[in-house]
Amino acid sequence: MTRFFKLKLLFLGILLTVAQISFSQTFVGATVDNHAGVHSLLLNPALAVDSKMRLDINLFSTSAFIGNDFLSVDLSDLDGFRNGFEINSDEDKNATNNNNFFGNVDILGPSVLFNLNPKNSIAITTRVRGFFNLINIGGDLYELANTEYEDQMDFSVNMENASGLIHAWAEFGATYGRMILDNDQNSLKGGITLKYLAGAGGVYGSSRILNAQYNNQSDLLTTSGELRYGYTSGFDSEDISFSDIKSGFGADIGFVYEYKQEDVNIYYNPYKFKVGVSLMDIGSISYDESSRFIYDMDATIDAREFQSKNLDELLEDNYNGVEIVGKTKMGLPTSVQVFGDYNINGKFFVSAQGAIALKSSNDNPVSQLINSFTLTPRFEKRWISVYSPIGFRQYDSSLAWGVGVRAGPVMIGSGSIFTNLISKRSRSADVYVGFKVPLYK
Repeated sequence: MTRFFKLKLLFLGILLTVAQISFSQTFVGATVDNHAGVHSLLLNPALAVDSKMRLDINLFSTSAFIGNDFLSVDLSDLDGFRNGFEINSDEDKNATNNNNFFGNVDILGPSVLFNLNPKNSIAITTRVRGFFNLINIGGDLYELANTEYEDQMDFSVNMENASGLIHAWAEFGATYGRMILDNDQNSLKGGITLKYLAGAGGVYGSSRILNAQYNNQSDLLTTSGELRYGYTSGFDSEDISFSDIKSGFGADIGFVYEYKQEDVNIYYNPYKFKVGVSLMDIGSISYDESSRFIYDMDATIDAREFQSKNLDELLEDNYNGVEIVGKTKMGLPTSVQVFGDYNINGKFFVSAQGAIALKSSNDNPVSQLINSFTLTPRFEKRWISVYSPIGFRQYDSSLAWGVGVRAGPVMIGSGSIFTNLISKRSRSADVYVGFKVPLYK
């Protein structure tokens, strides 16, 4: 197993790969587009019905999202993220007893959306996802464990309800959407996605109370409390594979209401406004023969061991622990997604989206979304859309402002690129790119 505090995760490697090509939480700003096709299902499965697509085939799309409330994201040094949120100086750090680090990657593989008729639509999706969460971790302790920066000052942190998780899995989804009500002024759509889950595994940890004191002169770290730590059989976050998958099942369900007016472009976008609500990522994956440890953390250790040992070795060599082998259930990032979209004149729109996590770190081990709200004005036509999301994100003190473009078979964008470029205080970043074959009505 790799060092638990290191962020050498699959999603960071993909983020850097995408950033070299170009540079929610998933496809931020793009999913409300009336021509989003398959990607709209990631927001609400009811959007499959009566879309502008006769057939939409996704070839490959990927979205990556990272953030924290400890230090700023520097796009000029993205390579530093290969080894975690790298700390190079004292500038603009916000060390507390309860800092948070998070990220996810979403790869949408070959997928297809097909309109059977005006009232019924179906879709088949393939997807690979990875989540990372560190919740209520002392920022100074994170810095000590993750950097060779030698000017670490003395510190004392008292952490309550600290937790962390890395989890990767694949999804194979089948979506059905239906027009429930449709008349001159109102329409109501419903949709459901049933998903087979193929779990690659994960690593997790939690502590109700964990204290740490560091002495710079002696380079000693004194800890106290208890740590519960575990991982699924054969999992390695530096080399995530699907060679030993475990099965699970999940679901998304959603509804969309539209209000129509005659003065709106009836043929192209017949609604004046629409609202939708969905319950996403219901489900979990069970892993047999998972190793769980309970460690007594009352000890003093040489802090230099963080640089030479992974977490398994450090815990085994310095702390007394008890191992329990059994079944572990890892939950999906269940959330409520709400959106509204206002049609200004048939070409210009403004949408608002909110994501609320229903699972918390207290439900460990579970992947967890951060709460967010995004306002997105956009220009939309059949072959092109341009949108500029402005968002509030949990743990990020600054606004996230970005831009995205859909041009026929290509989509590319970021919900934070402008903020990352013009502000030194941005603490989150995201990027996405996609290639598809759209066949419009």
